[in-house]
Amino acid sequence: MSTRDLVLVALFAAIIVALGLVPPFTLGFIPVPITAQSLGVMLAGCILGARRGAAAVLLVLLLVVIGLPVLSGGRGGLAVFVGPTAGYLAGWVAGAFVTGLIAERLVRETQPELAQFLGFLAAAIVGGIGVVYLFGIAWLSYSSGKAFMEIAMASLIFIPGDLIKAFIAMLAGRAVLAGYPLLPART
Repeated sequence: MSTRDLVLVALFAAIIVALGLVPPFTLGFIPVPITAQSLGVMLAGCILGARRGAAAVLLVLLLVVIGLPVLSGGRGGLAVFVGPTAGYLAGWVAGAFVTGLIAERLVRETQPELAQFLGFLAAAIVGGIGVVYLFGIAWLSYSSGKAFMEIAMASLIFIPGDLIKAFIAMLAGRAVLAGYPLLPART
């Protein structure tokens, strides 16, 4: 990685951490709070691409491992990696990678604007929602002893907010693509 790549990874890790300052909203029927940090995962993938986006999330998780309270609600430390949200945290890495991979494949500077918007939206939905949910729901089902489908149905409550986050990531990805041509290729 170049120095520019390292700076971008650190910048997006800081954005993910800053989004953790938004207080989480806890629901009573599922032990996973609604947070703004998943928006940072989508942004990292859409703007930085697969490799650097995943690296930004890994940097945040490294900060969590060493005990810094960088997760929403001021959580940090190794205990979060065995708690009910651990699957979502692992899903962030895979989600940022898949989001970036899809954005790299679907979005080109030479495409019409609408195609770019749709490419970023597809990337954010598939990677930032689908992949993250897959990891999170699987872990929550395993750790709670409840059926996968039961957890999946309870998780539907998160879909409207996550679609809004995907829309924001789409707008940001397109704005950066159009406005910052000197930003290194999303690889």
